[in-house]
Amino acid sequence: MSRKEIFQTKNLVRLALVAALYAALTLALPGLSFGAIQFRFSEILVLLCFYRRDYSVSLILGCFIANCFSPMALMDMVFGTLATAIAVIPMFYIKNIWVASLLPVVSNGIIIAIELLICYGSEPPVWFNMLTVGAGELAVVTVIGCVLFKLVFERSGRLMNIIGANKPNYFKKKPAEI
Repeated sequence: MSRKEIFQTKNLVRLALVAALYAALTLALPGLSFGAIQFRFSEILVLLCFYRRDYSVSLILGCFIANCFSPMALMDMVFGTLATAIAVIPMFYIKNIWVASLLPVVSNGIIIAIELLICYGSEPPVWFNMLTVGAGELAVVTVIGCVLFKLVFERSGRLMNIIGANKPNYFKKKPAEI
């Protein structure tokens, strides 16, 4: 097996593991993962796309798989996966992880609220669903996720190597440069 084949195999395994991990974390806590009030711990993984753009494929696939088991399966498979795709695809091109973490807050807040409106009607109102879904995303991705990535991943070159980060480490820059 050549070096190129080993690298491709290693990368494929890494991407498959992230997709499986997203689906497993979502399905492990179904009460927190679906509905108007969401606190999906698996959403922390979307920040991997900040460091490496091909993780977007993993997260879109993992989200789709998890949403197959949602109470609103077909709608979640379409709308939830769309919200994730809109959030993760541009994330790699943003230079600040805190700003990048807001993409899933906005996309999920808006798209999932519209999905809930279509599925359940106007009770609760769409603005309430935007607020609750967005707040859950903000708590998980921005507050917990960014802190976790800043304090654990970026301080450890080994962990950055494990995730295959191919983006400069912004944590080592002075705050004024970020």
